[in-house]
Amino acid sequence: MATILETKQAVVAEVAAVAAHSPVMVGLDLSGLTVSELTRLRREARRSDVYLKVVKNTLLRRAVIGTGFECVRETLKGPLLVAFSRDEPGAAARMMRDFRKANPKADVRLVAVAGRLLDPQDLEAVAKLPTRDEALAQLMGVMKAPIAKLVRVLAAPNSKLVRTLAAVRDQKQG
Repeated sequence: MATILETKQAVVAEVAAVAAHSPVMVGLDLSGLTVSELTRLRREARRSDVYLKVVKNTLLRRAVIGTGFECVRETLKGPLLVAFSRDEPGAAARMMRDFRKANPKADVRLVAVAGRLLDPQDLEAVAKLPTRDEALAQLMGVMKAPIAKLVRVLAAPNSKLVRTLAAVRDQKQG
């Protein structure tokens, strides 16, 4: 008996540790999925750096206590596969979205972002979150825009003078 309890405690501790440092959680209904489909999903999760785990609902309820995912405790019903994004917030949502396209019978039951439970239809919006590199590129573009505009404004009088002198030259030659 003690080994079963220790195993359950280890699962709860493992999921709680991952949930504490994850920005996004997605829950997929396991009903009707084959082993080969789940194997492909696990392979994709390893490539995408997404934590996947089939956890009993009672253990998951205990694991999310004290994390940003306490909001999902009341919605846990039936067989569930949970996916946590590790680094990029949209990684788990993108992986589940792509899996659903390949397997229409797969049903996303819950999506939680930063302590808020969203509708499963919001999976697409979460999947569209930019990756870290895309977000940094957008930030750099925003930071660069005022400087580029200042350079254009400062260069405008000089370029206008050059265009005016070129027009006068062309007029005298013609």
